[in-house]
Amino acid sequence: MSYSTADSLRPVTLDDVRGAQKMLSGVARVTAMEGSRHLSQLVGAPVHLKCENLQRTGSFKLRGAYVRIAGLLPEERAAGVVAASAGNHAQGVALASALLGVRSTVFMPQGAPLPKVSATRDYGAEVRLHGQVVDETLAAAQEYAAETGAVFIHPFDHPDIIAGQGTVGLEILEQCPEARTIVVGIGGGGLAAGIAVSVKALRPDLKIVGVQAEGAAAYPPSLAAGRPVSVENPATMADGIKVGRPGDVPFGIVGELVDEVRTVSEDELSAALLLCLERAKLVVEPAGASPVAALLSRPGSFEGPVVAVLSGGNVDPVLMQRVLRHGMAAQGRYLAVRLRLTDRPGALATLLGVLSVVDANVLDVSHVRTDPRLGLTEAEVELHLETKGPAHCVEVGQALREAGYTVMA
Repeated sequence: MSYSTADSLRPVTLDDVRGAQKMLSGVARVTAMEGSRHLSQLVGAPVHLKCENLQRTGSFKLRGAYVRIAGLLPEERAAGVVAASAGNHAQGVALASALLGVRSTVFMPQGAPLPKVSATRDYGAEVRLHGQVVDETLAAAQEYAAETGAVFIHPFDHPDIIAGQGTVGLEILEQCPEARTIVVGIGGGGLAAGIAVSVKALRPDLKIVGVQAEGAAAYPPSLAAGRPVSVENPATMADGIKVGRPGDVPFGIVGELVDEVRTVSEDELSAALLLCLERAKLVVEPAGASPVAALLSRPGSFEGPVVAVLSGGNVDPVLMQRVLRHGMAAQGRYLAVRLRLTDRPGALATLLGVLSVVDANVLDVSHVRTDPRLGLTEAEVELHLETKGPAHCVEVGQALREAGYTVMA
C-alpha cells in the first residue's frame, strides 16, 4: 500500500489494514493478550488486556508511523519527515524513520518529560523543544515542513496512520476470537478508527466502546454536532488522549463504526493505573489505562468477553508517583488525621504506639507547639497515614478515640 501526501482523504479499508499488517511484520511486535481475573470478577465476564504498552517504543504509535513513512514517495523520503508530539508519537516517528533510513525532526514542548525527550533522541531523531503546549509545538512543526519541504507526519489524521493502528484490531480477533466488546481510549481517534475498520469488516456484531477523559472529551460534542468541534483548554493527566479536536479522517470512521463513546474522571484514571500496576503487574500510562477506568466506572454495562486496549506505558516517573498517590487516596488508602495531645515527653511515642497496634503506616508527622489556639500544655499533631482501605480508616479512627484522643476535622 502507498499513499501520496495528496491522498490523505482516501477511505481506509480492511485491505489497507491487512497490507499494513504485512508491512509491519518483523517491525512491530504482536503484543500479548493477558487475562485479568480481578476485572473479570468485577465485570461478570472474561476481561482480557491487549498490552500495547509492551510494544516497541512503549505504545501503539510505531504501527501507524512506520506505515505512513514507508508509504512515502522516494522524493518525499529524501526530504525527510517532521512531527510534533509530547511523547508517544515522537518516539514512534523517530524509530520508524531510523528503520527506514529517513531523516526525522521532532518538535516537542519545552516541558516534555525528560525520559521521553531522551528516548526520542536515542531513536535517532533531531529533537527541537518549542512552545509550552502541544498546539504551539504543532504549529512550529508545520511551519518547519513548509519551509524545508519535509513531510509532516500527523499523529492520527491520515489513512496510513489509521491503517497501521488498525493492525491492533486484527491481532485482537486472532488472539480473542470470542470477544464481544473492545474498549479503547480515544484522543484524536486514529487507534479507535483503525480498530473499528478492521474489526467491523470481519465482526460487525462486535461492539466497540471509545473512552475519553472528561476534561478532554471532544468526541461527544463533535458526534452530536455531526462535525469535529474543538474543546477549549483540554485538561487531563492522560496526555496521550489530551486532544482538543478530533481528526477529520478518524472522525468520520468513529462516527460510523464506533458504537459508543464514554468519559472517565481523573479519579477513575488514577484508580485504573493503580489497578494495572498492583493486579496486572503492568506499567501503563493514564491514557493507556482509560479503558480500564471505563470498566471500573460501569462494570456491569459491558458484554463479555471484553478486550481492553492498554495503548501505552510511557509514563514519566514523577507523574507516576503523583498519580499513584492520587489513586491510593481515591481508594481510601491514605488518611490524614489531626488531634491534640498533652505536650510532655513520650506523648508522641504513645500515640504512634496506638497506630502501630492497628497497623497504620505513618508517612508524615507535623508537630505544632506554638499556635495561639493551643493551651499551655497542649500540642497539635497532624498525621498522614497509609491504610488498607476505607474499612481500615474507620478502624484507625475508632482506635484513636478509644485511646482518649479527640480527632479533629
